Amino acid sequence: MTPTMLRQLWSLIETTQANLLLKLDDASLVQWLLKQFKQDRALNHEEIHVLSDYLNNRITLIRDLAQQRC
Repeated sequence: MTPTMLRQLWSLIETTQANLLLKLDDASLVQWLLKQFKQDRALNHEEIHVLSDYLNNRITLIRDLAQQRC
């Protein structure tokens, strides 16, 4: 994953309404974030896999940050 992709991903997370990030279950949250990310950028299969793994490993952090914004 490139630094640009990381910045774009965390920007997406930061601009998404906190209540949405908190109400979705883990799998739905990962899928929703992937879908939103793919709207702005074409991803190949490998990038989708890497991004999905990255999100799954950071679900707790994403939820903690969203909780702080509530």
